[in-house]
Amino acid sequence: MRRIAGLILFLTVLLLSGCATDKRSDALSRTMIEYANAVRWDGFEAAERFVDPKVRNAHPLTDLDLARFKQVQVSDYDDGNGPIPVSPNEIRQVVHISLTNIHTQSVRTIVDHQTWHYDQEKNHWWLETGLPDITQGSD
Repeated sequence: MRRIAGLILFLTVLLLSGCATDKRSDALSRTMIEYANAVRWDGFEAAERFVDPKVRNAHPLTDLDLARFKQVQVSDYDDGNGPIPVSPNEIRQVVHISLTNIHTQSVRTIVDHQTWHYDQEKNHWWLETGLPDITQGSD
């Protein structure tokens, strides 16, 4: 619920300031919801399709990364106040992700600092910061 309220606030600010077109704000709204759903329900491998292709090519997922992602289940995805505009083509947001280890059932929360960039040619928002580091706080 907080995610939707934050997204509505963000989109309102953008529209009132004249910084975004309907096309851009619609794409942002759709992307934020789809990414959160991918992380929460489909897993990090599915969420990788939101990462900027240049970032994916420069930093491909390793076998170790994939194995780590398979050991956790996302139990909460809290984007707080939602995205914060940095420029008309860039937003940032801080997301708290609760992870449950599927083997031990222990739960921990990581913080994901996301930067998203809008590709005007493709009318698409890309995650520039890559997938979250799920090793935060691990021993």
